[in-house]
Amino acid sequence: MDQSQAPILDGLEEYHRLDRYGFSPPGHRQGRGADHRVIRVLGPDVFRSDVLASGGLDDRKSRHGYLSKAEQLMAEAVRAERAFFSTCGSSLSVKAAMLAVAGNDPGGLLVSRDSHKSIVAGLIFSGVTPRWITPRWDEDMHFSHPPSPDEVLAMWKKHPGAAGALIVSPSPYGTCADIEAIANVCHERGKPLIVDEAWGAHLPFHEDLPTWAMDAGADVCVVSVHKMGAGFEQGSVYHLQGDLVDESHLSQCADLLTTTSPNVMLYAAIDGWRRQMVEQGRDLLGRALTLAQRTRERIADIDGLNVLEERLLGEEASHDLDRLQILVDVSELGISGFQCTDWVREHCHLDLGMHDHRRVMATMSMADDESTADRLIASLSSIARVAGEFDPPPKMFLPNPGELQLESVMSPRDAFFGPTEMIEARRTDGRIAAEQLTPYPPGIPAVVPGERLDRSVIDYLRTGVDAGMEIPDAADGSLRHIRVVREA
Repeated sequence: MDQSQAPILDGLEEYHRLDRYGFSPPGHRQGRGADHRVIRVLGPDVFRSDVLASGGLDDRKSRHGYLSKAEQLMAEAVRAERAFFSTCGSSLSVKAAMLAVAGNDPGGLLVSRDSHKSIVAGLIFSGVTPRWITPRWDEDMHFSHPPSPDEVLAMWKKHPGAAGALIVSPSPYGTCADIEAIANVCHERGKPLIVDEAWGAHLPFHEDLPTWAMDAGADVCVVSVHKMGAGFEQGSVYHLQGDLVDESHLSQCADLLTTTSPNVMLYAAIDGWRRQMVEQGRDLLGRALTLAQRTRERIADIDGLNVLEERLLGEEASHDLDRLQILVDVSELGISGFQCTDWVREHCHLDLGMHDHRRVMATMSMADDESTADRLIASLSSIARVAGEFDPPPKMFLPNPGELQLESVMSPRDAFFGPTEMIEARRTDGRIAAEQLTPYPPGIPAVVPGERLDRSVIDYLRTGVDAGMEIPDAADGSLRHIRVVREA
């Protein structure tokens, strides 16, 4: 195929060139009806590009085939058999994959316990029974790694009737699983592997990045184009290969969840980013990797900051690492990652990504250059100079890995939708959770509905909130009360 094409972008350009007008949504009519104060902030071109996809650019009601052709180009570009665009983020894409593989299967689905909250939401929505794969732990760093092939194999032996397996790689920390070996374990049993690769949309386009899930043999792979690519927020693609997952059923499962009014701007950005990556991706990502390496070295030269790299790799750690993700331990400064992120945002007007009780993450991309790297270095140097003036961070209770593995006693769906009550957190020890409790970022639930709460996890979350942790999905964000299953 001619990868220089961008059919959705070309279709949108033609829409404007022909001065088309429609008596159909959106009601702002290319900005004619939008408030001037909104236009002043967003700009008029946003509204000009917000045309109803199903009115001429979406295959569902059109014979033009813009979307279908763009998806074919994407599949070819990343070496998949099929690609599907989503305008509802990887949260939708991964749910569609879960439904297609295990939607009505009594054997459940092997799921890595370090999964994002969107996967747990998929379990609640679908009723699929999770068979949790325990991640590997660095107990000293209080840090989880993706599961190993041996851990996946052990779960297959324990649950041979499961419909498939789902893992997350890269993790929000940039660490990666041995996808090829895990795929082989699954395929030896004739079962599919789903990879939530939301942080890996860029991986197919440079050989010095971790192995792309499709190249490693995964059956379904989900990516978020906005995280490490150049798409808009909510832009996602899910890819398919092999014959273990039915293509039409996967598409129908996505159709159950997706909007019937997709935003063509999201489609167009995905389409244009694919073309950019085919034509320039290797060069752009190569320069980004070189810049990231120099930036890592410069951060490591700042007293009190430790850039994590070798600690994240090895037999008992992760298989690979995306080095565009720079994970920095700030604990030697005597501050927490929460304090570091808040101070840098307030005083340097710089936003960092993932952060926790002792680490912060700086995500580099192909858009960065020496000026943005200098700004990062200046900000981290500034906080290193003033950290001694900070109050000591509130003490967090950090349980050992075994204490974080809660017992699953009900399905997430039954616990979430069944009779519930709110009770004081101090009284929830032994009760069954009826809500997700998710430290954010990175968005990995510490508690899943249907799990039996214990004092260690409650103390971890309560002290975490006092230290600056956010738990946005809790019914009571202060965590003074927790929603639990009502006892008979």
